[in-house]
Amino acid sequence: MGVTDRVWGALTSMIKLEDKVNRQAEAMKAQQQKIEDLTGRVIRLEAQLELLTSAAMVNRLKGE
Repeated sequence: MGVTDRVWGALTSMIKLEDKVNRQAEAMKAQQQKIEDLTGRVIRLEAQLELLTSAAMVNRLKGE
């Protein structure tokens, strides 16, 4: 009975561990998606800033 209990305990521990790994993988995928979304936002903000600074330079050169 002792060996059977230890084998059963090991199997249940492996199943629990696999579940934890799967949940962590899903959490990492969600975090990666958030990072990619934020990266896209930063790129758009950089582009807007560059356009605005270029427009300000043009206005300054025109003397407006």
